[in-house]
Amino acid sequence: MPKISNKGINMPESPIRKLVPFAEEANKRGKKVYYLNIGQPDIKTPTLALDAVKIHSLEILAYSRSEGSEEYRKKIAKYYKNNAIEVTHNDIIVTTGGSEALLFAFGSIMDEGDEIIIPEPFYANYNGFSTASSINVVPVISKIENNFALPPIEEFEKLITPKTKAILICNPGNPTGYMYSKEEIKKLASIVKKHDLFLIADEVYREFVYDGDPHYSILQEPGLEAHGIVIDSVSKRYSMCGARIGYLVSKNKDVITTALKFAQARLSPPTLAQIAAEAALDTPKSYFDEVRQEYMKRRDVLIEGLEKIPGVKVAKPNGAFYCIAELPIKNSDDFARWLLESFDYENSTVMVAPAAGFYSTSGVGKNQIRIAYVLNEESLRVAIKVLAEALKVYKD
Repeated sequence: MPKISNKGINMPESPIRKLVPFAEEANKRGKKVYYLNIGQPDIKTPTLALDAVKIHSLEILAYSRSEGSEEYRKKIAKYYKNNAIEVTHNDIIVTTGGSEALLFAFGSIMDEGDEIIIPEPFYANYNGFSTASSINVVPVISKIENNFALPPIEEFEKLITPKTKAILICNPGNPTGYMYSKEEIKKLASIVKKHDLFLIADEVYREFVYDGDPHYSILQEPGLEAHGIVIDSVSKRYSMCGARIGYLVSKNKDVITTALKFAQARLSPPTLAQIAAEAALDTPKSYFDEVRQEYMKRRDVLIEGLEKIPGVKVAKPNGAFYCIAELPIKNSDDFARWLLESFDYENSTVMVAPAAGFYSTSGVGKNQIRIAYVLNEESLRVAIKVLAEALKVYKD
């Protein structure tokens, strides 16, 4: 029998999606499942984005340019300028979601066996993208005890080897909600310039900042023109996860030229989704103000509720719409499955994401879960109650 590749065998399961069959079975048994596992907002997509698809005048659904349509990229560049980020449309490649942008970045700057330093916990798919690209993740551990703040810069420098090619951050962070300060960005910038590395910033949650200073992009930092690569997406910004439109942005012309070859190999990003995403750029500021306020209320409800559960430790997020909670259990994988298979409170249960999959260090995060506060306040309160009741009866 033909054999599966080692790469395929080593490809990690998604901690976010692997429990879906158990949730579906729970639904079939009549349970109400509150989905806290995935960052799928319940906020409505801007009407003008949906209408743009409904009323388009296309007679042929043709390929677009591999880097995305010029008109769309010019509007993206204008969006960045409105956010104090100076780039041109030639610095942008439109991708099939932020995921493809990250894969293009990895393929453009790293070879097999190269290393990338990432503060953990981090977005779980970074593990998968690294495996797919045959590169090695070198983690810098941040801890719940200090709200997942950036570890000391010395910790990064200790890990740099001749194989190190980049540092990757998510800002604001998934799964922690941590927001890097301007000062922290400057410290990272000094490292990558000193050691001639790339700094990749996943900035898809830029609009979702709740406390303190505004978001500071690596593209705003002077002197990073050759080093900076931004990953961006419309998925969370406009509640358009299904559009699968993202961007790779860099002022480094060699990076853009190389990434374009990967873009050409997959032909083009989806045409209808670009139409919707281009229209979404006309969304008024009031939309984001309302959404931000809504997520702040949800965050506060969630954190207040979790802090009342005996034995639960939680880091307060300053951005995005996730948090990591540490539970008085040994194995959150087992707990998450048990919630769906064996538990209900008043015929309801919750689906959470085990946090070990957001680390690359073996054995870390096994008693933690990631919660996405993308449900309305009423549903969040019920979900917290269900989680509290579950922890009263669960046995490791």
